[in-house]
Amino acid sequence: MDEQALLGLNPNADADFRQRALAYFEQLKISQDAWQVCAEALAQSIYSDDHIKFFCFQVLEHQVKFKYSELTEVQQQLIRETLITWLQAQMLNPQPEKTFIRNKAAQVFALLFVTEYLTKWPKFFFDILSVVDLNPRGVDMYLRILMAVDAELVDRDVVHTSEATRRNTLLKDTMREQCIPSLVESWYQILQNYQYNNSELTCQCLEVVGAYVSWIDLSLIANERFINMLLGHMSVEVLREEACDCLFEIVNKGMDPIDKTKLVESLCQVLQSAGLFSIDQEDDVDFLARFSKLVNGMGQALIASWTKLIKNGDMKSAQDTLQAIEAKVALMLQLLIHEDDDISSNIIGFCYDYLHILKQLSALSDQQKANVEAIMLAVMKKLTYDEEYNFENEGEDEAMFVEYRKQLKLLLDRLAQVSPELLLASVRRVFNTTLQNWQTTRFMEVEVAIRLLYMLAEALPVSHGAHFSGDVTKATALQDMMRTLVTSGVSAYQHTSVTLEFFETVVRYEKFFAVEPQHIPTVLMAFLDHRGLRHTSPKVRSRTAYLFSRFVKSLNKQMNPFIEDVLNRIQDLMELSPPENGYQALLSSDDQLFIYETAGVLIVNSEYSAERKQVLMRNLLTPLMEKFKVLLEKLMMAQDEDRQMALADCLNHAVGFASRTSKAFSNKQTVKQCGCSEVYLDCLQTFLPALSCPLQKEVLRSGVRTFLHRMIICLEEEVLPFIPSASEHMLKDCEAKDLQEFIPLINQITAKFKTQVSPFLQQMFMPLLHAIFEVLLLPAEENDQSAALEKQMLRRSYFAFLQTVTGSGMSEVIANQGAENVERVLFTVIQGAVDYPDPIAQKTCFIILSKLVELWGGKDGPVGFADFVYKHIVPACFLAPLKQTFDLADAQTVLALSECAVTLKTIHLKRGPECIQYLQQEYLPSLQVAPEIIQEFCQALQQPDAKVFKNYLKV
Repeated sequence: MDEQALLGLNPNADADFRQRALAYFEQLKISQDAWQVCAEALAQSIYSDDHIKFFCFQVLEHQVKFKYSELTEVQQQLIRETLITWLQAQMLNPQPEKTFIRNKAAQVFALLFVTEYLTKWPKFFFDILSVVDLNPRGVDMYLRILMAVDAELVDRDVVHTSEATRRNTLLKDTMREQCIPSLVESWYQILQNYQYNNSELTCQCLEVVGAYVSWIDLSLIANERFINMLLGHMSVEVLREEACDCLFEIVNKGMDPIDKTKLVESLCQVLQSAGLFSIDQEDDVDFLARFSKLVNGMGQALIASWTKLIKNGDMKSAQDTLQAIEAKVALMLQLLIHEDDDISSNIIGFCYDYLHILKQLSALSDQQKANVEAIMLAVMKKLTYDEEYNFENEGEDEAMFVEYRKQLKLLLDRLAQVSPELLLASVRRVFNTTLQNWQTTRFMEVEVAIRLLYMLAEALPVSHGAHFSGDVTKATALQDMMRTLVTSGVSAYQHTSVTLEFFETVVRYEKFFAVEPQHIPTVLMAFLDHRGLRHTSPKVRSRTAYLFSRFVKSLNKQMNPFIEDVLNRIQDLMELSPPENGYQALLSSDDQLFIYETAGVLIVNSEYSAERKQVLMRNLLTPLMEKFKVLLEKLMMAQDEDRQMALADCLNHAVGFASRTSKAFSNKQTVKQCGCSEVYLDCLQTFLPALSCPLQKEVLRSGVRTFLHRMIICLEEEVLPFIPSASEHMLKDCEAKDLQEFIPLINQITAKFKTQVSPFLQQMFMPLLHAIFEVLLLPAEENDQSAALEKQMLRRSYFAFLQTVTGSGMSEVIANQGAENVERVLFTVIQGAVDYPDPIAQKTCFIILSKLVELWGGKDGPVGFADFVYKHIVPACFLAPLKQTFDLADAQTVLALSECAVTLKTIHLKRGPECIQYLQQEYLPSLQVAPEIIQEFCQALQQPDAKVFKNYLKV
């Protein structure tokens, strides 16, 4: 072997050596006999370096996995012997191999097993057992090989081909017949031999039993001698976690419902008599987490049995099973309420399914009602934050608690389905008790009280948030709690979690303020002062900005008395903070967007006259325009790139804020009624000069483009005079991304104004196309994925543009570009339909071709177009689906094929019998298609129902 290259296998080697080692590995993989050198090195223990040994196994693994069939019988025999020799050496070596080498060796054994067991090596396991006997190192390898074989055969995370699945099923069937009983016997011997003196091997063996139990005959394991041994392990500290997992797998095994109930009950009796059900005496949380998972498995297994028995009509057995389930509820509750969230989380499945049973019963017993209440109290207690939760810097533990809370929410929703009255009463009790003394209560209890009120909104669903009408008891309870929330002064609580929960709840129950509008000023003040938008925490300020915008929008007309006051109070929050003043604004620019939107909504929805609205809107937008002009001048002069970027960002924010105020308008009509058209036209004139700024083009163009999109909706044709010069600037030295974002703007204008913009489109059609083609023809690195993707997206945008033009009935835009240009455009569409393996673009191209045939394909169409149809469009409809890359398993490709069928139907519709004659006599015979198929194809094409032909083409 190349000793120099092998040096690079060491993780501490420098990059050049590592590169050389990788290249050497690739070289050995393709070499005919390199595997023999590696086999010899392993069999004779030539190398002591762990990384080289691992490397040799990798080469062997590659040979067995990909090139085994190329070997002769003798060579295959050599690989088998090498592995057995290596295994024998393991028991004699002074030191055991590193774990990563043993695992890799086990994988190679497993691959060889999968390849050879059914044909050349039926004695695979017996040969290994005869070598290892009960030698601890040998047993370790034997157990690792068993786990690797299980991973090959039943790993549920690997998606197997149907062929591999068939092979694996056959392997398992053969193993069940030939060797599983002997393997089970060997496991029993290993457990018996090592349970008291080698916990590592015992745990490994328990893991093997747990893995195999899912697919072997259960009676081999679920019998007295095995179960008694496992239960014995449950009281040995170093073994009990693995024993727990092993019992869980046994309980999880699919079987007859009555047998399953018996199995679970017998296990429970023994576990209970061993004292394992008294949770409070146990302080090992790792074990309890596994035990909780086992109890969850037993509970869910019993519930699955109950469901099957009910379905089969066996009421007597179902009743017995239900009793067995009820008997576990006390234990389930102990685990659910446990202070360790992992232990609690592991039992939630059983709890959820138990509530599902109660939901199906016609009446609940007193005990069942007590259980429901106990679960409810447990959920309320467990929803509470603990002291360690870090609100300012949330890490992994915090994220796990958030996930755990989501699981508890599902339990709460399920409780609401079982007993909505009980849930409402319990929440009301907790809420009122807590809020009466909120000043002296710990933050986590106040937060959870408000949180429960918040969660009721989803747990007790109504349509359109109408919580305060309909069911009187419920409406009164919620109304009382909301009144308490907003009048208790709890919004002043000094903890971010309580503050946020307050605002979230107020917004969720916004319909409350329609019933009791007198509370609106109180809540508005909370939003606007140090409790909300001026809070010391940026996280609270940010979330409040969004919630405030939602609150104002939902109250609409009820905001009328407060509009001017609110606008005055938020004025300083809307300051555009330029980069140079070093002033740290209270809100980020993203948060300010919500404030601008809120201001726009307040003005537009007010009951003021149009004149007053216009004045208010001017007051809102004028400072932005003035700042914009000053900043743009500064940008033109700025030398330093960082400063240019900061100024460009600030300019972009100004445009974004102005755009956002316009979200209050739904169309031109509403802008006109408010007398605001003029203000927005002024904004347009202020912002458009930024397009000719040579610095930071991408940022500036993107902002102005978005503003134009909004103005097309708000000002409609009043925007049109600005479009030509804006387009001209945006097409100057642009890149793929610029064009890709510019085309939707042109599409919006085309689709909205149609023939009104025909002259403009005819004028800018070729400049736009030249810009697109120029970018598409730029050379790119062969493996530059992002450049390839950008080009693909641009190509799609280009075809979408042509589709919009033809679909808006403006084919004259293309027709008036001169014969040469028209031809060039048509060829790009043909190319898009056939040559690029991009089904989204292909679908668009066929839509364009259908439309052009519909417009130009008749007798009075443009000169030469009929020729083009037969020479290019018809062949495209056949060549595209015949491509290797045309994959009908892909949904987009199916849509492309459907549009291809529409194109052929349209050609037949416009050209009539002449089209059929061309297909029958010229085109299809030139493809060597059999006459009967030609006949069949043409008949399908002539069917009046388009679906018939589409389905025919698919087949």
